[in-house]
Amino acid sequence: MKIEQIYSKGSNHTTYYLESNGEAAIFDPSDEIHLIIEKANVDYARIKYVFETGFHENLERLHMAIKNETGGDIIFGCGDINNYYGITANDNQVFRVGDCKVKAIYTPGHTLEATSYLIIDENGMEHGLITGATLLIGDVGEPNADYKNAKALSKESLVRILYKTIKERILPLKDILVIYSNPKNPGAHRKMMSAFITDTLGHQKKVNYALQPMSENDFVNVVLGIAV
Repeated sequence: MKIEQIYSKGSNHTTYYLESNGEAAIFDPSDEIHLIIEKANVDYARIKYVFETGFHENLERLHMAIKNETGGDIIFGCGDINNYYGITANDNQVFRVGDCKVKAIYTPGHTLEATSYLIIDENGMEHGLITGATLLIGDVGEPNADYKNAKALSKESLVRILYKTIKERILPLKDILVIYSNPKNPGAHRKMMSAFITDTLGHQKKVNYALQPMSENDFVNVVLGIAV
């Protein structure tokens, strides 16, 4: 198993690429499709899945292009109830990629449909968590209520959902997990965000303010107060 970053200068975006035993999955693809396909070709790997940690309307054209080029299934986050051209993941649903597994974990708050993906290696060991802009290194993603499923919600409502996500879905995970974030996602530009995009969850539990013990109201105040 290997996980690599594919950085797109054109869109200033990082895509994650997972390959195992001739099959590949990509997470939050950029619009430079050729970089993704070239990586899979070098590995003689078939792109089986395209996972999204969150959905944005302008990605429809990109998804269709990737699906047409590779045949890979588009997997959207668990809260994307209006998806009509891909597969909406169920919470805790497991997808097999070669000898590895990818487990969808519903982590709403940055957006209502936001989903993280737990990577389980060939030996059944939990290796990493691809979080998109839900959990950043040093921060969390700014609440984004622009998507159609969340337009009835305020930013404060989303932050309260994020508080529950952090307490119930993120903090109980193993400290050894590698966090693979994508700070280039829309709405993720934050004052406390690190220049790094990977770290262990254990270290983040020590240094990330958003993972420290605090009341829900304190969490709301501090998260909403750290936007640029």
